[in-house]
Amino acid sequence: MSSPKSSTYFKEPFHRAEFGVMWVLWITYGSFYFCRTNISAAIPGIEAEFGFSKAQIGLILGGLKLAYGFGQLINGQLAEKFSARKLLTVGMLMSALLNVLFGFGTALYFLIFIWACNGYFQALGWTPCMRVAANWFPVEKRGRAVGIIGTGYQATAAFTFVLAGFSVQFFGWRGAFYAPAVLFAISCMHMLIFMKESPPQTSALDTEQGTSPKIKKTGSIGKNILLTLSNPWLWFLAVSLGLLNACRYGFLDWGLAHLIETQGGEIAKSALKYAVLPLGGIAGALLSGWVTDRWFGGRAAPAIAVLLTALGVLTLIYSKVVTAGGSSIMPMVLLVLIGFCIYGPQVLLVGTAPMDLARGGAAAAAVGFVNFVGYMGAFSGDYVTGHVVDAYGWETGLKFWAGCAFAAAVISAFLWNKRSGERKSEIT
Repeated sequence: MSSPKSSTYFKEPFHRAEFGVMWVLWITYGSFYFCRTNISAAIPGIEAEFGFSKAQIGLILGGLKLAYGFGQLINGQLAEKFSARKLLTVGMLMSALLNVLFGFGTALYFLIFIWACNGYFQALGWTPCMRVAANWFPVEKRGRAVGIIGTGYQATAAFTFVLAGFSVQFFGWRGAFYAPAVLFAISCMHMLIFMKESPPQTSALDTEQGTSPKIKKTGSIGKNILLTLSNPWLWFLAVSLGLLNACRYGFLDWGLAHLIETQGGEIAKSALKYAVLPLGGIAGALLSGWVTDRWFGGRAAPAIAVLLTALGVLTLIYSKVVTAGGSSIMPMVLLVLIGFCIYGPQVLLVGTAPMDLARGGAAAAAVGFVNFVGYMGAFSGDYVTGHVVDAYGWETGLKFWAGCAFAAAVISAFLWNKRSGERKSEIT
């Protein structure tokens, strides 16, 4: 039997203006993955040319996560104060430039530094986009909106695997960085033309100062930080996201190299196979928001915990299947399911859940904090994966990813009955 909340939810369609903003956000944030996931196709070539160990590659990959995490913490506050369009422009153009510079690199510490700088400017993507989403979408539409926006970076990640894979095949590993950078710069121009930060009733001054008729502004940055850090529920979300990201970026950063080393084959063909992972994520992102609002009355934790448990099980099965060799179809089926179970909870943890549980209207600050801790987990995951695979092989590395997924499921389950105060008022 549907709750009053569920019935109301499905009677609230998107207006034309909301629909337009949602798709601009879909393209804008999705394009950030052009210049982030492209490195996975370049890893085998970088290893071959420079003789780097996997632990050293882990430092390059982890540098982005470390800088991205601190960037989320900082930029979550900036997104409360400054224009989203300005922040996005800086992030997009600088990330594109840094990708080009990375392609000219020859030394380990130069590559670590450039990729870490890229991580900071990549962090100027999600929180400004979520600020715009919070301005436009009331709580009864937010789960659907963020779920749809979240499919953008699955689609572009899948496209980037293919584009970067074929670029490496024909132009060497540096080719993986040049074409995505051009596409990213074009997307920035699109954002500047079509992005509307707030609904029409919001004045230009309000937009510049970060205010909105839907999200009331808190006072100083210090107050926003205090509201965020003193919220215990955000800590549960943050630690869960950190553990999920260790598994998620295991697949995104290392998964293509794992597939090539265990099954062999050309980089371009392997990239085509691996592109199904983010495609599975599209379904996960869409359905997780729908399930949260339809079946759980706005409670994100049940969907998160169930999907994370399934992710751990699927990761263990995938490790056995790929190592055994044989059919190429079964690994692809498992990658689709893994993508579903990664991005279903990930979209909820980085967007809907922290916005719902934020205090004092500091939605972007809450999103930034959760993402900060989440990317500390991603950094640790890249670092540990490199060392574990060097010392014990790929099977142990994938067991580490599975263990992170199971731990995240347990921690997120502590929030099983939590929902937004706004949502509570709608169903009482």
